Amino acid sequence: MSVTPLASVPATRPAPAFRGRIGQDARSGHYAVPRRYRLHLSPTCPDGLRIAVAHSLLGLDDVCPVTSLGVVPDCPDGGHSALRPLYEASVHRYTGAAVGPVLSDDWSGRIVSTHAPDITRDLSRHFGGGTTALYPRGAESEIEAVERLCARGIEQAAQRAGTAGVGPGERDAALAELLETLGALERWLVGREFLIREQVTGADVDLWVTLVQLDTVHRHHLDAAAVHRIADHPLLWAYARRLAAHPAFGGHLDLDGIARRHHSRCRGLEAAGSAVQILDWATHTAQVH
Repeated sequence: MSVTPLASVPATRPAPAFRGRIGQDARSGHYAVPRRYRLHLSPTCPDGLRIAVAHSLLGLDDVCPVTSLGVVPDCPDGGHSALRPLYEASVHRYTGAAVGPVLSDDWSGRIVSTHAPDITRDLSRHFGGGTTALYPRGAESEIEAVERLCARGIEQAAQRAGTAGVGPGERDAALAELLETLGALERWLVGREFLIREQVTGADVDLWVTLVQLDTVHRHHLDAAAVHRIADHPLLWAYARRLAAHPAFGGHLDLDGIARRHHSRCRGLEAAGSAVQILDWATHTAQVH
C-alpha cells in the first residue's frame, strides 16, 4: 500500500461546526496551558473513540480532563443536552444539534473545536511531550492519506455496500472498493507491527477505530458471504486484535454501548452478516477493562 497517491483522495467527513486550534502563544486565541481545556466525548461515537484512544496514549488525564457523554445522545436531533450550554455560550441563538465530541475552554466556557483530527493533533503537539509521538515529524502526509483511505475506502464503501434500496451493481461496486482497500492494507502489513512507523501513530488509531466500526456496525447490513470475504484478511485483523489488547485501545471499547448507539440511530435493514462476527472483541479486551 502506497500512501503517497492517496493524497488526492478528497476528504469525506462533514464540515465541523467549530475549528478553533490550540496554538503556541496568546495570538492564537487558545494558547497551550495545562488543565485549561476539557474534552467532552463518548467512546461509542467513532470520533469520540479516536480521541479517547489518543488521549490515553498521550497520558493526558491530568493535563486535559475528560467529561463523559451519554452512550446514546439524548436529544431528538442527535445531540447531547449536556453540551447545549456550551453551544449556546459559543454561538448566539444556536439552533443546531449539540453534538460531540467537543474540546472546550474552561477559561471562557466556550467551544474550541468539534473536529476530531484537529483535536488529536493539537493534544499531541502541545501536550504530548512523552515517548508517544502520534504525529511524528515527516509523517503528516502519510497519516492524512490513511485517514482518507479509511473514510472513503472502508467507511463509505461499507456504508454503500450495506444500504438497502440501491441496485445490486452499486452494492457490488462498493463491496469491491471495500475489499480492494482491505487487500491493500493486508499486503502493506506484511512484516509490519504498526502501519507507517515502528511505533503506534495517529494512523493506527484511525485505522483501528475504522475496523472496529466495520465489525461492530457495518457488517450488520452486509450478507454473510461479504462478511466472510472481509474477514479473509488475517494480517489486518490480527493487527486489530493486537491493538485491542493495548489498554489505551481496548480499554475504551464499549461493545454494548456501540450496539445501543447503532440501534438508536440506524434505520437500515439487518442482513445475514449480523451473525458472522469477525473478531471476538470482548475476549481480546477482557484483560484491559
